[in-house]
Amino acid sequence: MSLAVSSEGLTKRFRSGQVAVNAVGLAVPAGSVYGFLGPNGSGKTTTIRMLLGLIEPTAGSSNLLGTTSFAALPDVGSLVEGPAFHLYLSGRDNLRRLDAADRHADPATAAARIDEALDRVGLLAAARKRYRAYSLGMRQRLALAGTLLRPRKLLILDEPTNGLDPQGTREVRSIISGLAAEGTTVMLSTHLLSEVEQICTHAGVMHLGKLVAQGSLPALRAGSETRVRVETSHPAEAGRCLEALGLKDVSSADGEARGLLGDLAPEDIVAGLVRAGVPVRGFAVERPGLEELFVHLTGEGFDVSG
Repeated sequence: MSLAVSSEGLTKRFRSGQVAVNAVGLAVPAGSVYGFLGPNGSGKTTTIRMLLGLIEPTAGSSNLLGTTSFAALPDVGSLVEGPAFHLYLSGRDNLRRLDAADRHADPATAAARIDEALDRVGLLAAARKRYRAYSLGMRQRLALAGTLLRPRKLLILDEPTNGLDPQGTREVRSIISGLAAEGTTVMLSTHLLSEVEQICTHAGVMHLGKLVAQGSLPALRAGSETRVRVETSHPAEAGRCLEALGLKDVSSADGEARGLLGDLAPEDIVAGLVRAGVPVRGFAVERPGLEELFVHLTGEGFDVSG
């Protein structure tokens, strides 16, 4: 499998002694949309800054597009810790300055490329408006436009939908999906589970500076534990029966009993309950969603809105 982003033992320890990132080994497949997920303060932005060469790692190494970060940068677009533009310039003029600073960009095509990028993020009508008059969402869109001034093989985006209204959020997600369909690899830092579920093919989960899980979404879900739930008027008896059948982590209360499915077939559990004389009003196999999986991995809640 070709990797667009990889790291080994990537670590950042600050002078205070705090270890912000601890031996992170990333594996972002080429062509994927990789959700870099974790609660605020989990080390996502610090990791991204090391990948882009903005800060030096204390230990470990990383590669972008199969080479060093510095060599790969012409093919990498990034948005880190929010946009930073000149307040007194218009959106278009800010992008002109940004494009002029790129020695790999063709000045002859600058005007067309800038307007195309503005149009793609829905800012063409506001291109002449000064940046100071832009809303937070418009500023975020302009920053995204800055990453689209030239074709990129890799985009690294830190919370790209921050500050956007629901419509703007949908538009940015659509842009990301379109770029991925064109072959661009996208590494998307986010704390929104909905973002991962809707547009990501792979995910990595950060917690307290460590990468606690990563892989394709189906593989991550497959690694989670499946439970059964029995609705009954005799929950205590149902719980005892589940334990006798070999289920682990059994609980019973409020008209139901639950337990880990393990290797048993659901129909065998139902048959066992019936043989034991337990009245069964309902039976369900519950496979945890991403929210339950990530809360289990980190012990913290996530923002599931957006």
